[in-house]
This record gives sequence, structure tokens and C-alpha cells, in this order.
Amino acid sequence: MKNKKGKLSVVLLSGGLDSATVLYLAKAKGYRCCCLIFDYGQLHKKEIYQAVKIAKAAGCVYKILKITFPWKGSALLDRKIKISEKIMRRAPATYVPARNIIFLSFAASFAETIGAKAVFIGAHSQDYSGYPDCRRKFLNIFNKMVQAGTYAGPKILAPLLRKNKSQIISMGRKLGVPFALTWSCYRGGKTPCAKCDSCYYRAKGFKEAGLVDPLMKR
Repeated sequence: MKNKKGKLSVVLLSGGLDSATVLYLAKAKGYRCCCLIFDYGQLHKKEIYQAVKIAKAAGCVYKILKITFPWKGSALLDRKIKISEKIMRRAPATYVPARNIIFLSFAASFAETIGAKAVFIGAHSQDYSGYPDCRRKFLNIFNKMVQAGTYAGPKILAPLLRKNKSQIISMGRKLGVPFALTWSCYRGGKTPCAKCDSCYYRAKGFKEAGLVDPLMKR
């Protein structure tokens, strides 16, 4: 993949609000984006389909990478583990152990292969229940590892890290993020369940931003 116009970057795109906003922010900063979408066996596969729609709406190329977590270890991967409808202070059952470590490793390899100078991730300060691989400490250390462990040393960028959900939604609105295409619910039904913690934070964010969630208008 040749970088003909703008700086080339890899954007981790999950189909949710945060990654969609990061994609549009990267484009606004002049990056030419290649979206990396993971099919990792998640039960809510609807997010994959929505991620593809978002990439197309943004006019970006995308790649779907299929990987497997044979040991599961999360409600997102194992139907036997119940998704809690309570807001957890500690990592909930939906936490996938070391997911961002794995995703970012693939992204760094992909970035070096195609000559991308940056990898964007939508981690932020309010990320659900303080997942350990969404924290600044982790991202700083991972960045150093990539610099030391690759020839090209693509930078890991998390521009939303200090923002909460309502701030991200407000930013996304200004950037023209197609919120109606995003999907946050951990249950991949036709409509959001409005009960899981992801739905809770999404609803809270739209309310605090003074906006109406287009998914709830259906």
C-alpha cells in the first residue's frame, strides 16, 4: 500500500463510538487511514458489520483480521459467562484478557509492513471499568516496546485518552461521525439492549452532551 496522499496510519476500528471518532479525527489531522477490524470470535458480531460501514462512509480502505482466543475467558467470547447489567467498578465479565496488547501488536506489525507512521486506538479515560490495557501507563510502555522492537517504530496514538464519553460524542459530532452507524451494545441484537454497561455509558454520554442517540430513535 503506497502513501500517495497524506500520512499513512492504521486505525483500530471496532464499530463503536470511540474508534469511529478516532478515525474521523485522524482523517481531520491529514492522515490517510487504513482501518484494521478484528473478528476475534466476539458474540456481538454486529460490531464488525458496522465497522465496515463506518470505514466505507469515511472513504477508507479496511482489512478484517480473523483471530481466535481458544481459551475464551470473557462474556464476549463465551455464552456460558453472563454479561452483567450492573455497572462494575472493577473489570466486568466483558473484559477480554490482554485484548489491546494483542490488537496493537498486530497493528504495529501491519503498520510497519505498509509504511504507516502511526497506529490510532480509541482508548479513553472512562473506558469501561478501567480496563488495564486502556490506561496511559500501559500505552506509554507499549509505545516504548514498539519503538524498541520494530525497525520503523510506528507511534501508538490515543488522542481520546483524557476525554470522557460525552466529550468524545461532542467531538464526534463536530467531525461528522455517522453515529447512526456505530454500535456499542455487547449484545448483537437488532436494537441495543439498553442494559449492559456499554449501553449505559453510551446513553449517559449522549445525555450529557445534550444530543439524542440516533440508535434510540428507531
